[in-house]
Amino acid sequence: MTASKPIAAAGLAASLLVGGAQAADAERQVHYRYEQVGDVKVFYREAGNPAAPTVLLLHGFAGSSFMFRDLIPELADRFHVIAPDLPAFGFTEAPARGDYPYTFSQLAKTVGQFTEQLKLQKYALMVHDYGAPVGWRLAVAHPERVTAIISQNGNAYEEGLGDSWAPIQKYWNAPTQQNREALHDFPTPASIKWQYLEGVADKSTVSPDGYTLEGLQITKPGNVDIQLDLLLDYASNVAMYPAFQAYFRKYQPPLLAVWGKNDPFFLPAGAQAWKRDLPKADIRFYDTGHFALETHSREITPVIREFLDKNVR
Repeated sequence: MTASKPIAAAGLAASLLVGGAQAADAERQVHYRYEQVGDVKVFYREAGNPAAPTVLLLHGFAGSSFMFRDLIPELADRFHVIAPDLPAFGFTEAPARGDYPYTFSQLAKTVGQFTEQLKLQKYALMVHDYGAPVGWRLAVAHPERVTAIISQNGNAYEEGLGDSWAPIQKYWNAPTQQNREALHDFPTPASIKWQYLEGVADKSTVSPDGYTLEGLQITKPGNVDIQLDLLLDYASNVAMYPAFQAYFRKYQPPLLAVWGKNDPFFLPAGAQAWKRDLPKADIRFYDTGHFALETHSREITPVIREFLDKNVR
């Protein structure tokens, strides 16, 4: 009879291990959902236990929540992960141009309402490209909600703007039809593919899924003009850089920058500039381009996990 006790204990331990593994697998399962926010039907990816600390992932151009496809399950065992598609991107269904103001202020308003409807009272922010000025607006409006910040080539300083912005800045300064027409090759499948590949040493490491998906999205009727409207309105983000920087200085949020150092749009200087306002910021560079997660997910993901474990409870 006594010999059966170790056997029974071993069986119980094995059962607990299996049950724990099954629970972890369930938390890592990504769910694909919609939330109606005003006139916008927001598509989002969700994984993890809703009782765990939340991480809100905000993509940029030319991307969608698809860019976080590998990262989400890697965080979901410890965190509640939410990744929406911004209006005019991915699978989010938004009104036509003219029926919805395609500005960064409006995008932030929609995303802010989205977080409130999902009852996300506190969250760590991870931002990329366009997702950055949306996220900065959320942080300025409700600093008490933001527990930490991760930026993957999401800019907040003028020195981070590369030479690729020159024709766009010309459009800001003189928003004529001629200057708008000069940017018509920007929101195209060919340009999007270039953005995914530029700065990547071994281009065979970039899956075609991302730029092909986003290339198809950009060809939807009316989307080119919407994207040109957003390009013009990006000037409002630069105008707000001082306000964003004031937020960093005042509230000192924990910040991790994981930066593709060969990004033609957002230069390493933009990441290094955080040290002025956030002396404890963790700034890391990777030998890749604008979409660092596409090529360096295995290197970046453990860094993000360590940062969140340290700073988010």
